[in-house]
Amino acid sequence: MKIIYTDALIVGGGLAGLRSAIAAREKGLDTIVLSMVPVKRSHSAAAQGGMQASLANSVMGEGDNEDVHFADTVKGSDWGCDQKVARMFVTTAPKAIRELAAWGVPWNRIGRGDRDVIINGKKETIHERDEAHGLINARDFGGTKKWRTCYTSDATGHTMLYAIANEALRRNVVIHDKKEAISIIHENGKCWGVIVRDLINGELSAYVSRGTMIATGGYGRIYKQSTNAIICKGIGVAIALETGIAELGNMEAVQFHPTPIVPSGILLTEGCRGDGGILRDKDGHRFMPDYEPEKKELASRDVVSRRMIEHIRKGKGVKSPYGDHLWLDISILGREHIEKNLRDVQDISITFNGIDPADEGEKGWMPVLPMQHYSMGGIRTKPTGESTTLRGLFCAGEAACWDLHGFNRLGGNSVSEAVVAGMIVGEYFADYCQNTHLETNTLTIERHLEKEWDHLKEILSYDGDKKIFDIKDRMRSIMQDKVSIFRNGKDLKEAVDEMEELLKMTKQITVTDKSLGNNPELNEAYRVPKMLKLALCVAKGALERTESRGAHYREDYPKRDDANWLKRTITTWKHPEDTLPTVSYEEIDIMTMEMPPAFRGYGRKGEIILNPLSERREEEIAKIKETLGTVDRFSVQEALMDFELPKNYKRKNQRVGVGYA
Repeated sequence: MKIIYTDALIVGGGLAGLRSAIAAREKGLDTIVLSMVPVKRSHSAAAQGGMQASLANSVMGEGDNEDVHFADTVKGSDWGCDQKVARMFVTTAPKAIRELAAWGVPWNRIGRGDRDVIINGKKETIHERDEAHGLINARDFGGTKKWRTCYTSDATGHTMLYAIANEALRRNVVIHDKKEAISIIHENGKCWGVIVRDLINGELSAYVSRGTMIATGGYGRIYKQSTNAIICKGIGVAIALETGIAELGNMEAVQFHPTPIVPSGILLTEGCRGDGGILRDKDGHRFMPDYEPEKKELASRDVVSRRMIEHIRKGKGVKSPYGDHLWLDISILGREHIEKNLRDVQDISITFNGIDPADEGEKGWMPVLPMQHYSMGGIRTKPTGESTTLRGLFCAGEAACWDLHGFNRLGGNSVSEAVVAGMIVGEYFADYCQNTHLETNTLTIERHLEKEWDHLKEILSYDGDKKIFDIKDRMRSIMQDKVSIFRNGKDLKEAVDEMEELLKMTKQITVTDKSLGNNPELNEAYRVPKMLKLALCVAKGALERTESRGAHYREDYPKRDDANWLKRTITTWKHPEDTLPTVSYEEIDIMTMEMPPAFRGYGRKGEIILNPLSERREEEIAKIKETLGTVDRFSVQEALMDFELPKNYKRKNQRVGVGYA
């Protein structure tokens, strides 16, 4: 029996996991990070467009601050987020981006004077202030009032991940890669680590710690078409679900990105549209202003994705061997801009489609179609990042339902959340590890190890007529066809019923390779049932939520229903032999909100059933402001909704021309 003990254990080597590891090491804790791949190959590196933080350096960001970023995030979430968490996030984000600059992230910088930009499809000249010269630049992104998305050309995730990984290594964080956590060790409602499988030799070992963090990213690979890396199967979230104790939140909230390239599905950053690129149909017509006259291509991702599919349904898609698609045109930005700020996009388009997007006219248009991109749902946590129901289990980043994003995430808030959560949750996690002593024993650990060995041997003993790869492919097709951008009760019910049968079929397979070591067939045989459980959480949550909110859109219930559905979906898997999740709900209290529900400012108007409490809370807010009189915005904010942050992260952020105001 192999047991590795540590103070702090982090499962996942992306931005959230590594930044949390830094927080733990800074408190002197022995810290181990487990990763399925070398950490600098984690999926965080795939992020292209940028990281949101309200620096307000550029002239196009003037007037931006935490309040504006907060309002954009809440509207983007379609009022599904935890507003205290949103406040924690927007207050810390400027500190995070400046910390990253100190660690070597080569953010694009502002040059004083005139520069040409594309705004609303037309070339304009803006004048940058002298005092902003050399400061971090920002580009426009969907769903934001200001240019707030800081970037390193279109390789932002890559530069961020390398900088944070280097800092983690400099602080002697121990990294064990090619390791996969396959179950959680828990006893008496507390988490004590994970059982880990070595992906090279198949060896099982127990990693035991005072506190455990899951930072394994999303579960996009339950869909047939996804921008996610193949490692994004949601196994970290699934092993929490399988404890029967940990809760998952908002699993039906799945985001589709408007512009993956066809047919490979590789993402073309929102920075393409943020920098001025436009969407065209089969006739070359720019169609988004017809649907969203104010925000156009820069409405939130859920809205743009739906408008694109709506337009294709009207017969305006471009025919291809891979199905209908639309065009993304960035040629209007000019070759110099593309080869400086969107060079990865150019390389992807040339390599996979033989199209140089800098070529003028139709020759440079890139074929795009919305595909699964991000998981708003995940392990339900408190604002501290700790599981609501399983003590000692923390979660950060895309694997968590913290709940910053509610039912739709704004572009640029993802890598930003990963680092910010790594800072905030990392601090709470490190404090927990410092103040907790191991109470488990080797008998408990041995029992969990033996259970996983027995499970793997059981899988190898199956003698059925099904193939695990066929089951996986069918699951992904069902999710793609019936739990997609547009949803309806009939399709969702069929999806739930069929995937429940698929889950039962996973015990009717035969694994032809009987080795416990490097065995891709065995890997899928234990992963696919976990993926199916997540897929069932998504589909069943979507079936039972009879409204439309953010990325969850029901054609048979097109209105956002605040009167009945202003609540968070909670899913659990009570017993190992269950074939369906248990669904319950957590109310979101309007009377504690700083910003009560209203129209988002984009999307369909009049498609909201408002809760009467919204008006009452608005009246209450007006009275509070009247009582306060003339005070600064920080005092108003504290009076409306207080929030806590660890360390000194709550201190005010300085901005060009306004200081700390």
